[in-house]
Amino acid sequence: MKVFISHSYTGEPLVREVATALQNAGLEVWDGEREIFPGDNWAEKIGQALREAEAMVVLYTPNTLNSSWVKRDIQYALGEQRFRDRLVTVVAGPPEKLPEDEIPWILRRFKFIKLADNGKKDDFKKIAQTLLAAA
Repeated sequence: MKVFISHSYTGEPLVREVATALQNAGLEVWDGEREIFPGDNWAEKIGQALREAEAMVVLYTPNTLNSSWVKRDIQYALGEQRFRDRLVTVVAGPPEKLPEDEIPWILRRFKFIKLADNGKKDDFKKIAQTLLAAA
């Protein structure tokens, strides 16, 4: 299963950990760092990755609250039947900086995982297990 991780670029170390856990579970994760080269049209490359993805993980951090790109990714996923049961929201950050009512209501209706202390190995495995169960 091909997975697209929607995130704010300020959360790169956490994104790496989530991507590694998904790959270790046998999932294929699109990686913009490997797929987008200098001079590439990055919006086109991301659009292609979204079209090819079969699942999406939305990595929600305090920085994601204001990301128009993450909002666009979510809108795309909500309109695609192939993401049914394969849209997973992962909340990472202290509750005081990321209150649940700040997360769009629609995302709270999907599979929702909270990472303790920005994530532990078991939390990352839970993300992969959730996606694999929907396969």
